[in-house]
Amino acid sequence: MVSAPAAGELLLAVDVGNTNTVLGLWRGGTLDRSWRLTTRRDATSDEIALSIRGLFASGPEPAPLTSMRVIVASVVPSLRFPLRQALRQLLDREPLFVEPGIKTGMPILYDNPQEVGADRIVNAVAAVDRVGSPCIVVDFGTATTFDVVTAKGEYAGGVIVPGITISAEALFEKAARLWRVEIRRPDRVVGKSTAGSIQSGLYFGYLSMVDGMIDRIAAEMNSKPAVVATGGLAELFGGGSQRISEVDPLLTLKGLRLIDERNRGQ
Repeated sequence: MVSAPAAGELLLAVDVGNTNTVLGLWRGGTLDRSWRLTTRRDATSDEIALSIRGLFASGPEPAPLTSMRVIVASVVPSLRFPLRQALRQLLDREPLFVEPGIKTGMPILYDNPQEVGADRIVNAVAAVDRVGSPCIVVDFGTATTFDVVTAKGEYAGGVIVPGITISAEALFEKAARLWRVEIRRPDRVVGKSTAGSIQSGLYFGYLSMVDGMIDRIAAEMNSKPAVVATGGLAELFGGGSQRISEVDPLLTLKGLRLIDERNRGQ
């Protein structure tokens, strides 16, 4: 039986991605506040501790760090040790990392379950809680990932493609006469200028890939899964997609809270 958090109990959820690190402070079942920082792969434990302490020192009601639990999902191996050290120093307790052996409540059907990124499992857990199963999570991050959950609530696997920012940078770097433009939704598909044509290709072209991939996954599943988008660019692309039904940029933080609940007393 899952032990729900008390109304005023504090939980720090940390999602370490390749580009950004997102932190969320949960007060019971309510996300009290959240922060998005640039991920620095060479950061020391002291630098990490200083950054987190600064975040919590600001705001109308500074939260006492030593009174809270902490759970971490990280896809950056080089930050695992310094982050653990920093959190031990700040919270005076052992942080819970999403890693093999942790209780997620979700069977993983990957050939090698240890290969699955922690954030992908966390997102899948949160998506099932939000929309049920079967479902697909599309995470618009450094890479865009598609994570698939079966009707039985099992993590079936997924797809990984270069993120839109990586794709755009490759285009600008390799095409001498094309210049950088803002990644946004243009007013029309057919561009009337070079900038407009690039923006259309980046936005509508990428969006077509996303919707097309969702269609292929759904056909392979032989079902009509709910689709949830998350990540830094989820709102930009989620609003234009014909297949994405829900958009939640903070889905990972919500999944971390759920997994923390399932591991209380461990």
